[in-house]
Amino acid sequence: MKKVITYGTYDLLHYGHIHLLERAKALGDYLVVGITADDFDKTRGKINVQQTLNERIEGVRTTGIADEIIIEEYEGQKIDDIRRLGIDIFTVGSDWVGLFDYLNEYCEVIYLNRTEGISSSELREKKCALTIGLVGNSSYLNKVAAESLYVNGIQLSGICCTLEQNFSEQIKNLPLKTDSYDSLLEASDAVYIHSVPKKHYSQIKRALLSGKHVICESPISLSVAECQELYDLAKEKHCILVEALRTAYATAFNRLILLIKGGKIGKVVSVDVVCTSLKEFDTIDKNRLLNSWNSITSWGPTALLPIFQILGNKYCGLQITSHFVDEAREYDAFTQIVFNYPSAIASIKVGNGVKSEGELIVSGTKGYVYVPAPWWKTDYFEIRYENPNENKKYFYQLDGEGLRYMIADFAKSVERGRESLYIDRQTSLAIAAVMEKFSSKDNMLII
Repeated sequence: MKKVITYGTYDLLHYGHIHLLERAKALGDYLVVGITADDFDKTRGKINVQQTLNERIEGVRTTGIADEIIIEEYEGQKIDDIRRLGIDIFTVGSDWVGLFDYLNEYCEVIYLNRTEGISSSELREKKCALTIGLVGNSSYLNKVAAESLYVNGIQLSGICCTLEQNFSEQIKNLPLKTDSYDSLLEASDAVYIHSVPKKHYSQIKRALLSGKHVICESPISLSVAECQELYDLAKEKHCILVEALRTAYATAFNRLILLIKGGKIGKVVSVDVVCTSLKEFDTIDKNRLLNSWNSITSWGPTALLPIFQILGNKYCGLQITSHFVDEAREYDAFTQIVFNYPSAIASIKVGNGVKSEGELIVSGTKGYVYVPAPWWKTDYFEIRYENPNENKKYFYQLDGEGLRYMIADFAKSVERGRESLYIDRQTSLAIAAVMEKFSSKDNMLII
């Protein structure tokens, strides 16, 4: 019996896929189809696959062409599969000509001509076209614009700003440049908001009332009531509202959370998070100071993310310690918050003017997780035990600091009409609750 194997993502299964599978099957007597796992697709640059792995498996299965379906999960697996399964022929589309010649050492390699005029990328482009307008004066939007180029079906419609000099040529060349928010909303299906936190609530609300989807830098609001109102309004208007926390989309961070919840370090008793950066303060220009991102809004949501995803948001109490640089006590150069849980403790240290090691440490009864600085965009972490021989290191590719994955997930959420699985409403509400307690100076020690 001659065995044939082929691999692919098989997203939005179409005639081209089926035709290729039929021709692969005709090369032998038994066809094995390898379907790439979601994480492996990310490492290969495929970040906006529309269907889940189970949906893609079912799509191939229903064709009735494959005799066996396997999952491709890691680099180099093709050699392992060919040896393990006794494969005679490896085949793949002609757009990969030459790339897999190294497999000739293990079996015959055949490249098949791809069906012209159809591809999953083209289908995604047509199906998921989404125009997004940028909002704000932050140069960070240059990163957003650059990373959007990696996401199929995303088109930037323009920008609403008052400081055009902050932006790249890519943004300056957008179709619409305006200081009128209403004009941008009219020209867009969705908006990406990176204005100052005090404006987030009103800007999100105006967008949702206009029937526009919203992705907004965290925190999306500075009070629980406003946060709940925005999510309720999004549901009423059938719009997607996403809190933009790119760390939540990093593969390493997600694997870290799953390993901890799976008991790899036993029962978690402590989570300690540090996020800091240095910044010069112009205390004379009070208006500029009060309309900028202070430490708690700049770093607080990122620092709170692992705490709420590991321990939940049902803490018993908290204590805030802050150092302010203004008389109104609104701009904190440093803040520490300690959370008390029924059987655990957590702390964050955030600073826009104080520098420390930006690491994440999660302590458990069997071991601990160590994520080196800058932990919020890491591609690497360690699980450490009493016996160093048992320690394990984990490496995951991170492209674009997770930003392109976040934009792709936003587009997918809009396409499917459901909230993001990475940042849920309860996490957003918990972040807003901390922002509110900080603003009210509840349980705050000022140093």
